[in-house]
Amino acid sequence: MTSINLADRGVDLGRWDGSAAEFSGAVRSWLDEHLTGEFEHLKSRGGPGSEHEFFGPRLAWDRLLAKAGWTCLGWPTEFGGRGATIEQRIAFHQEYARSGAPARVSHVGEELLGPTLIAFGTQEQKERFLPPITTVDELWAQGYSEPGAGSDLANISTTARLEGDKWVINGQKIWTSLAHVAQWAFVVCRSEPGSTRHSGLSFLLVPLDQPGVTVRPIQQLTGTSEFNEVFFDNATTDASLVVGQPGDGWKVAMGLLQFERGVSTLGQQVGFSRELSEIVEMAKSNGAAGDPVIRERIARAWLELRVMRAHVQRTLATVDTGGSGGEASVAKLLWANWHRDLGELAVAVQGAASLIAPDATSEGAPNNIFDPGNVELDRWQRLYLFTRADTIYGGSNEVQRNIIAERVLGLPREARS
Repeated sequence: MTSINLADRGVDLGRWDGSAAEFSGAVRSWLDEHLTGEFEHLKSRGGPGSEHEFFGPRLAWDRLLAKAGWTCLGWPTEFGGRGATIEQRIAFHQEYARSGAPARVSHVGEELLGPTLIAFGTQEQKERFLPPITTVDELWAQGYSEPGAGSDLANISTTARLEGDKWVINGQKIWTSLAHVAQWAFVVCRSEPGSTRHSGLSFLLVPLDQPGVTVRPIQQLTGTSEFNEVFFDNATTDASLVVGQPGDGWKVAMGLLQFERGVSTLGQQVGFSRELSEIVEMAKSNGAAGDPVIRERIARAWLELRVMRAHVQRTLATVDTGGSGGEASVAKLLWANWHRDLGELAVAVQGAASLIAPDATSEGAPNNIFDPGNVELDRWQRLYLFTRADTIYGGSNEVQRNIIAERVLGLPREARS
């Protein structure tokens, strides 16, 4: 296998040996130096509900991170990563969030597909796909949910049949984040006719730029369109681009979901903390802090945020021992419900102003920031509307509770029709 070396990108590997505190200082210094000039206006831009913001400049920012060796931190060095420890990765995500650096556009490839290929992929797949993920030259989308399946991944109906040296794919995926800007998608398909539930699935790597693929953006409550429907009409991919063995798609898909909820959640919580702090300042400035109900809700949000942090720290401490198997589901329940409630708190603090769309013609209005064809909202209105989906995407509350009940507590499985 061809080695993917950080040194080939001009990265000084010797600078990063040391404690997590030293690593954190190096991250902070680099961000202070580079999140300026042409990139300064990207601070706090992007992310769920705001992925349309400055996509091109954020892609350029990701590529600058890659050149400096700040992508794929946890990957082994032989695959182009830094081989960073958990402590160093936590330090990076926390410093990144504290700096207000923009949301990454390469998350799906770097945090989800890359580790999955390292764990389950062939040498040829690693050689082909890992380098352009490290350099952010190829972007990925996740083809899991379907209109009739939702969070029930085992109920998918998109099919793939092997014809000679090609897989032929037919079906539909939905809620496919950023598929309209991605070059590739990993797609879970039913590859064994007559199979049901978890059996007979395959995990395929599929190019999106081909005649058999149609990507149709879905306009959200926020007026933006970061989710998509993706239609496969005799789309094809090479027979060699199945990850794991044909029929092992469930195992690979579940392995990927474990990577989805890793150390980056601590950085996510730094962002949550910043949002809460700004809501507190808004409450002080507009007088909402004088309402005892608002004060109680703010205090509850502050306490629950610390509970989330304690849970993630405990979960990370059990990485090597495997934990109980339900930590990721508990974490999803905690942050999704908390963030949804924060959106409700934000509009409660904002008061009547939350019901009025900003005047795009007024001085300082962000009319040059958002897609001109979409309804303009301020950040708190968008937070409220988008967080309605937090308890659904990435595994709904109901699914997470079933996982905890059945796999952790050993309760009887839910009856299925």
